[in-house]
This record gives sequence, structure tokens and C-alpha cells, in this order.
Amino acid sequence: MARLTTGCLLTAGLVGGGPAVAESPVPADPALAAARVVPVQLTGPADKRFNLVVMGDGYTAAETAAFRADVDEHLGVLWSIEPFASYRSYINVWAVEVPSPESGVDCDPGLDAPRRDTPLDMGFWGGCNPQSVQRLLTVDSGKAAALADLVPGTSPANRQIVALAHSDTYGGAGGSYATASGGNALSSLITPHEIGHSLGGLQDEYDYYARGVAGGAYEGPEPPSAHHSLLTEAQMRERRAKWWRWLGEPSEAGGVIGRHEGGLYSTTGVWRPSRHSIMKTLGYAFDQVEREVMVRAISAKVNLVQDHTPNSAPVGADRTVWVDTLHPLGGELDVVWRLDGRTLRTGNARTVDLRALHLSPGAHTLTATVSDPTPSVRDPAVRGSAALTRTVTWTVDRSVRTREGAVGTAFTGHTPTTSPVGARSVVHADTTHPTRRALAVRWRLDGLPVANPGNDRDLDLSSLRLTPGTHTLIARIPGTNAELSWTVDARPATASYALSAPLRTVNRPGRPVEYVYDGPFTMKLTAVDDRPGPVVRQFRVDGDGWYTYYGWPTDADAPFRFTPGGTVVDDLVYGKLGRSRAVPWDDATPDYGTHTIEYRTLDAAGNVGPAKSFLVTLVEPGD
Repeated sequence: MARLTTGCLLTAGLVGGGPAVAESPVPADPALAAARVVPVQLTGPADKRFNLVVMGDGYTAAETAAFRADVDEHLGVLWSIEPFASYRSYINVWAVEVPSPESGVDCDPGLDAPRRDTPLDMGFWGGCNPQSVQRLLTVDSGKAAALADLVPGTSPANRQIVALAHSDTYGGAGGSYATASGGNALSSLITPHEIGHSLGGLQDEYDYYARGVAGGAYEGPEPPSAHHSLLTEAQMRERRAKWWRWLGEPSEAGGVIGRHEGGLYSTTGVWRPSRHSIMKTLGYAFDQVEREVMVRAISAKVNLVQDHTPNSAPVGADRTVWVDTLHPLGGELDVVWRLDGRTLRTGNARTVDLRALHLSPGAHTLTATVSDPTPSVRDPAVRGSAALTRTVTWTVDRSVRTREGAVGTAFTGHTPTTSPVGARSVVHADTTHPTRRALAVRWRLDGLPVANPGNDRDLDLSSLRLTPGTHTLIARIPGTNAELSWTVDARPATASYALSAPLRTVNRPGRPVEYVYDGPFTMKLTAVDDRPGPVVRQFRVDGDGWYTYYGWPTDADAPFRFTPGGTVVDDLVYGKLGRSRAVPWDDATPDYGTHTIEYRTLDAAGNVGPAKSFLVTLVEPGD
């Protein structure tokens, strides 16, 4: 049975019985021999899922709880970011706990810091290389692979390794493996950025390499990167190249998809799609160009068709034929059935009854094409690839007689019933497949029938426009005692803000409250939910992209600090009102005037809270 755990993820995986210990051969290294594999989120068999293997380095046995807390926070943020939010049901998560002889990692924070005895030899400065940069956090790839091999059913082809260093220093790296520091205020935002490198092959959009130093002019040829180009917008449209399909769209990361100069560590001479995205500025979303790449990368790790009627030999026309598919949380997959090339009117059903087709004598060809209609993909080549489209083919012959098999009537894989589901989720319930009848699934919400035409295995709760509160969802197989029940959490978490003392507060009828400052001010966002699990807080300024709140870069518990010109931290600028973050050579003109700050929450069930807002007016000192 496929399970998708929700709520406080790592904690939920550890409560109850002891952690699952892999049966793979134990590594020779005695430090790794004590490693334990803990299932955090299981959505299906490891060999049919994309497996995220998270391991820690520099966490002593006494600091295991800190590792678990870091994993929990990183996953909470990851599931709030598209496309991970929509394709979370494609992903298993495993935590590998390996106690470290010493706490911390090498060269943290500087090259003169002591080396630590740790299982994975993680270190800043590219592994303590004076020619590198502090933020480059590396891991011993051989040891990381040995740990990942302890997870049964996984291999380099179906997994992604994420190594967390027990450190509060900002840092990470992408490549074959992704690394991030576990405890920095920005740490949970480093992980999706580095997975963008490792899994999606996305490139940095930084217009610098050494912080505080402009990157100079790009002098290379047209980059192979999907989200960097030398082409003008007119050339993209004319040649149908790069991100031409997305030009002019409001960017998911704020602003408009267009042509923004800088990237690949160069300040000029190369262009990117959005002013800022997660590949340029941690805290923002993947823009549509990057999201399309990531949808393909995640989907390529799985097969949309999980099982089907055997097709190695002809089947008779006296039976049903079926396919079992994956179930993205962000929307239903499409299934199109064709007989001898002619599309059948099956309404996206997963089963067809061949007896109802009244086939003529001889052999016929039946196909089921499963595809993902996600609007996040516009490139026909991507949509038609094996990542997003799969076809199963059967030969149907009336002369073949089907033996009646003893198949019971029951639910098989389904959305887990042990944790609440969100009001925007797609809930699924698969069944067994009797040879000569198609089982139906009927849904009821708060005791009332729910219309669900076509594919009755999936119910998209977002289409029901649920009222805030708690609801009960039930799936039944008619004529049987088979029943599943879920609690639907349709009440998002709530957020509140606390600001430093203003010069004055202005209340005008019909307008948000306005706070007036003549200098820096701070904002702390807090969230409250009536259910367990991490809650992500976000804010945006003047309608720009939603930005994940993390406190302050050097202190996760400190409030976010806004100033007219921004604050330089480690040679980057934070908190310039009107721009959440910039680089030092950006326009430093103070952002005086009135600005709108909006804030919202994303809870563990996937609910997005309504955006609320207030106004801030910055005046020059003395005004």
C-alpha cells in the first residue's frame, strides 16, 4: 500500500517502533557501520519512486534530535515550493542517521578553523581549499554513496542525495549530490536551490562569483542552459528558442518573464528569464522556465504507469483491461484509450470493458496513453517525452478465452488516511481489478455524494471550493464493505506580524493600516496552526514575488530588517524595501514612499492562507 505521510515529517517517521535498518552490506568504515535508515515519507515502492536520501554530517549521537529537526524544516520548505508541492506524491524520503565522533564540519567558518572527525568529511571552502570560496560546502562522494546504498531499492538512477552539515554557516553545493548547512537561517532554502542544480541541471543566475564583486561581461557562446541566453526576445520568438513560450507571462518569482541581464556569474552580456528566482535569490520560487525543467526532471525518475493488465501475450475480448497510474497532488493524469487507432469514449477511466466494444473477429490493437496535462509544461517535446507520456499496448483477440481469476474486491493504494489532507489536494483510491467487471469508487463529503465524472480514482478537492474548517471525506466501493475515510483540513494556518515601533500609525477607512518610519524597521512573522507540522511563512513587497520568511540571514530568530538602502551581510544586500534582496552594485536609491507588504502561510497539508497586508511609508529623517 502506498503511503504519503504528512504533518511533522521526520518526527512522524520516528514515532513508534524502532527505525528501519537497511539490510544492505554494512560499509567497512566503522563510523558508517552505525548508520540507520529511517523512512520519513513513503509514497510507494522505492524502485517505482524518486527517492530523496537525506544524510547528516557532524551530528554526534547526542545531536540526533538536531538532525531530525533540520530535516523536518528543510522538507517543510521543500513541499511549499513548486513543482515539489504538486509532485510530492512521486517522492520517497529517507533519513540516514550516522553519529559523528565530533560535532561540526571542516573549515567552519574559516580556513583556520579546526578539522573535524566526521563520517562524510564535509567542509566549507570547497573542502578547505584556499582557492575556493567559503560557501562551497563539499562532501566525500564515495562515503555519501555508501550511505545511500543502505536504502533498499534505491540506486543512483532513482535517487537524489542531500547531505546536511551540522553548521549555522551559510553554504551548499550542487552537482551529483546536493549539500547544505543544516542550521543557517537560509538553510532550508539552500536545499531546493541545490536540488535545482543536481536534479534539474539548472545553472546559477548569480551575476557575481566572488560576493561583493561584479562578475564582468559574459564572453562565451550561446549557453546550453535552458534559462540563460544571448538572444533577444524577438530572436527567441522568431527562432522559437529558449523561453519564447513564456515571454510576457507574470513570473512565478515576481515581475514578468522577459530578458533580464546577468547570470552565469557575469553581470553583463547574458540574460535570464526573471529578475529574480530561486536560482538567483534564495527565498523566491522557481520561475516558469525553471519549473518546466524541474517537472520533467522529477517525472523522468518515475513511470506514470505503475501497473497494468499483462500485455506479453494477446488478451481476450471477454474481459476488462486496466492501468494503474501515479497520482500527482497538483492534478489528475489523463488516460486516453484507443482501439485500432480510434479514440474510445471512456471519460478518462482507468479500466475498459472489452465486452462492451463488440469486437469483430481477429486481432485488434488496444492502447492506453497516460499523460500529465500540467500547465507547467508548454514544450511539446517535454510533454511528449517518457517523463510525461507513457503508452501501454495490448493485442486483443476474440479467439482467446480468459480464465476467471480469484480477485477480491478491495482498495489497494490510496492517499494515507492517518493524516489530514489539504483542501487543494488530489485524493486517490485505487482498487483491485476483477477480470470481468470494473469496480467503481464513489465519494461522499460530509455525508453527501460528490460528483466526480470520468476518473473516479482521483478526487480533486480544489474543485469543491470547500468552506474553511474540518470535513470528512469517504470513498466506497459500491456493494461492498470497502471504505476509506479522510479528515480534510480546509483551515489554513494564520500569520501575524510584529513591527518595531513606528513614528506614527495611520488608520484610514477602507485602507490597510499604515506605519510611518524615518529609518530602519523590523518585521517578525509568526504562524499558528491547529494541526501539527511545519508552517512556511511568506511575504512580498509591492506585488513582487512571494518570498519565504526566514528571520535574518545570521540569526533565524531575529526579525527581518528593512532599511531604505538595504543591509550588507556577507557582501550581499538584504532588506531593501521594494526589493527583498539585491547585490551591492544594484541601484542603491533609497526606497522612500509608501509600500504594500503582504503576508501569508503555507501549512503542512498544503493549504495556502489568504494574503493580508499593511502599508509602510518611509520618509526621510526630519520629515
